[in-house]
Formats: sequence, structure tokens, C-alpha cells
Amino acid sequence: MRTFDPNTIFYTPDALNERGLKVLLAYPEASREEIAQHNRLPELEANHYKVKSDVLVLGRLKTLTCRESGRSSDFVSPSLANGCFGACAYCYVDRNKRVNPITLFTNTEEILGAVDKHVYKQVWPKMPNQTHGLYYTYDIGCNSDISIDATLSDSVQTAVAFFRNHPRAMATFATKFVNPDLLTYDPQGKTRIRFSLMPARVSKLVDVRTDSIEARLAAINDFYQAGYEVHVNFAPVILYEGWLDDYRELFERLNEVVHPDVKAQMQSEVIFLTHHYGMHQMNLELNPKAEQLLWTPDQQEYKRSQWGGLNIRYQHQLKAQLIEDFKQLQQEVIPWCTIRYIF
Repeated sequence: MRTFDPNTIFYTPDALNERGLKVLLAYPEASREEIAQHNRLPELEANHYKVKSDVLVLGRLKTLTCRESGRSSDFVSPSLANGCFGACAYCYVDRNKRVNPITLFTNTEEILGAVDKHVYKQVWPKMPNQTHGLYYTYDIGCNSDISIDATLSDSVQTAVAFFRNHPRAMATFATKFVNPDLLTYDPQGKTRIRFSLMPARVSKLVDVRTDSIEARLAAINDFYQAGYEVHVNFAPVILYEGWLDDYRELFERLNEVVHPDVKAQMQSEVIFLTHHYGMHQMNLELNPKAEQLLWTPDQQEYKRSQWGGLNIRYQHQLKAQLIEDFKQLQQEVIPWCTIRYIF
């Protein structure tokens, strides 16, 4: 996994608890600047990629709200962090910010306390659903990549321990990185890691600065042995000439590398590409080859997101056929990898 080594750290005074101070001490060469709000940074001249490489923000999360999800999880936890070292060409988190460095929230115990209060307000026993048959599931990495966040502080390890010991809740997160430190966290089946997968040749183009698909595949058995529930996340599925042939190759590779015990518990999520005009404009400057795959207006239509943004997705009739083609291939090659949801 690539090393995140910021040379500039912005911080709010209320972020400098014991955890925040440890982060500052971990990067003694970095310049430090106090700011009033973690989401209002000074003007940064560098481009999107360089800001993600060079800048870290320390803040205290004040909005401790658990949001309903129903797909990857029952709920989305208040974020442990926002932003990512990676710079994926389709990232939905980056759509709403001109620059989006990692913001690490140092008040982990407050965040987990909000989750604890929230879960005890839910009906118990839980009504089984596709997210889990027993526990309420909370996505702890909806706005960041947990594997990177875990290199910065003990917040992820603290969260895994919280869910390991919670009688009613478990954690889940998707990742495009392989952080071997997570193998020591002893989740005891109470954290689900979802490795994001796509055909390798496309990933090299659009999954900017993430770990390779082969590295993610190679990590699956290790994380299961370390006590994680391991699923996979086929996302985003991108339409291009030969896409089904590439997914057949990916499925065959998954079939080869995954141990039978892991196959018995593995499920998948499938999410077809949703793109955004703002990301399109940025990619034209920074990653135009990726945009040739992502921006295909003759196959796409506009859609207003639940958060009010104007996105672009595959035309609904075309997408219905793509979904059927994907499901047919999955049933043919990896029928053991049940699709939890697809859209």
C-alpha cells in the first residue's frame, strides 16, 4: 500500500485531543496551520491529485448523525474521516468539493457513542434483512477509505473493537487498499470488509493511486483468517466494448483464489456507474483517458440524486439489460457469490 506522507496539516483547536496530538507528532516535518473550521480550508493552489498527496486536515466532527442506508448497511455511521488518498475518477465524495484532502476526525469516542445510542433506539431483535440476519450494520467508511484512515491514528482499531464487543451492531466498509495492520485488529466476525473489484485493465485507468486488483484478490483469504467477514463489491461497473469478457476473466480469477470456506460466506454488491458533470470537467484536465470510458452521453441520462446533485447514469432500458447480462454471467461463473443487491 502506498504511504500517505502529508507535508501540510491544517487543524482546528478542538481536534487536538490526545489522538490529534499524536497525529501531529507523527509528521514532524509537516507545516502546521490552525483553521477555524475543518470544512473551510485556505485557498490551495495545487491540483486535485497533489492536494490529496500533500494535505491532511484534523477536525472534530460535530454532526453525529446516523443515516439510513438499506443497501451496503442498515445505517451509515458518522464519519471517522472524509476524503481519501486515492483519486478515483468517478468518486462521489469528491464531487461536492473542489479539493478534497483527507480530513481525520479525532473525536472517535463521541462518534461511536452516537452509534451506541442510535442502535439501542432500534427494535430488538432485529428483523433479518439482506444487510445481516442478526446485527444492525453500520457503514463506517462511507466517505473515506478505512484502510488509509487506519494508517493515521488508532481510530479504526478503536471502532473495530467497539463493534466486536457490541451485542447488537457490526461494522462494514468498502476498500480499494490492502492494509496489513488491519489483520491484527481481531474483529471476531463483527466487521465486514468489502473489497472493491473491477477488471484490472480498467482499474489501472480509473482507480487512481489505489492498490492493484490482484493485491486485493490476494488479500481476501488473509482477512477472512484474521476474523473479518469478507464480501466483494463490483463497483462501479462500466460499459465499454468487451466489458463482459473482462468480467468473466475477473470472476474466473476470483473463483481461483478464494478458499472454499471464504466462498461459503462471501456475498457481493453490484453498482453500475453513476457519474457527475463536475468530475467530468476535472477529469478532462487530469485524467482524460478515463473520461473516455466514464462520459458516454449517447448511452447515459441525467438523474437527480437523493442529495440534490445532478448525476448521469446509463439509460434505464439499457441498464436493465446490462444488469441481466451481469447476473447471468455471475450465475454461470461464480454462482456461490450471491448478489446482495444490484443497481
